[in-house]
Amino acid sequence: MNRKEIVVAPIVHVLGARPNFVKAAPVIGALRAAGADQAVIHTGQHYDARMSEIFFDELGLPEPDVNLGVGSGGHAEQTAALMVGLEREFTSRSPALVIVYGDVNSTIAAALVAAKLHIPVAHVEAGLRSFDMTMPEEVNRRLTDQLSDICLVTSPEGIGHLANEGVPVERAHLVGNPMIDTLLANLDSFDTAKVRAAHGLPDRYVLATMHRPANVDAPRTAAALVRHLHGVADLADLVIPVHPRGRANLLAAGLDDHDRVHVLDPLGYIDFIAAVRGAAAVVTDSGGLQEETTILGVPCLTVRPNTERPITITHGTNRLVTFEELVPAARKALESGAQAGERKPPLWDGHAGPRIAEVVMTYLGENGALG
Repeated sequence: MNRKEIVVAPIVHVLGARPNFVKAAPVIGALRAAGADQAVIHTGQHYDARMSEIFFDELGLPEPDVNLGVGSGGHAEQTAALMVGLEREFTSRSPALVIVYGDVNSTIAAALVAAKLHIPVAHVEAGLRSFDMTMPEEVNRRLTDQLSDICLVTSPEGIGHLANEGVPVERAHLVGNPMIDTLLANLDSFDTAKVRAAHGLPDRYVLATMHRPANVDAPRTAAALVRHLHGVADLADLVIPVHPRGRANLLAAGLDDHDRVHVLDPLGYIDFIAAVRGAAAVVTDSGGLQEETTILGVPCLTVRPNTERPITITHGTNRLVTFEELVPAARKALESGAQAGERKPPLWDGHAGPRIAEVVMTYLGENGALG
């Protein structure tokens, strides 16, 4: 295949939240090198500049061709607004392929609109499953995979999940993890000392991020979480960049009423991963952070009953914990520490972007979208 063939109708990337940007950067770069004509739609699902615009700057992403500015809202309200805006954009652009990322509302909205307009969809991070249908993300990822013509899988178990759900084998491609491409490409930029100095952080700290609805949306649950986070802070300083989701409930529960809790505003990608890299341990309910700590060798305690990324437990440093298990697990993690091992999950090698580009360009060539 001629790697410099040009896509006549553009590839459209739909990005809505900060994890999407980190995953998309190596894919967009690899497709640019392959000569693809691309457009980027930023849905504005994450509308705070610290949650979106700074990521474009730091990751070398092209300026979005359009920002829908959807903002926050309930699931129905937000998804409906996303679908209206995306239908308008897809109709005017007539893309040859829509590429979606992860499991946020922008992802399922784009997949639904594209499918009904008979536009092929490629899903980066297909096949992840928590098997917990109370999670909005699980609903989004399952439906997106059913609607996708190309399922781009980050870890081997995803292939089996797709097969069990009836996705034809020829649609599934194990390509590795583009989020790890971005991490490895920026290793030299993660300056922990600089972040500590900028925010007055101690040399030893636990970093926390909490934003899942099940943990932060209900005031009573948020208050219980804060009590256990204070227990972690009794062991070591706790640094927590507070996500807009849950900020009010966590602060109302007294998150910052502990002398060793350092509440920060959201950080850009470079500063955030620098802070993660320097942490003695991480407490989170994030999906992507489970993967990043696996590569960085930082002990990770995931405050959830399940994970769609079990490979981080079998290959990395991740452990699922309940609220009640959090403090003893943190004590153990602080005592034992962790090291980044030589063995990494398959294809988490910094080259997922080019593999994804190869799959996409081959698909478009076989379907007559290259000129």
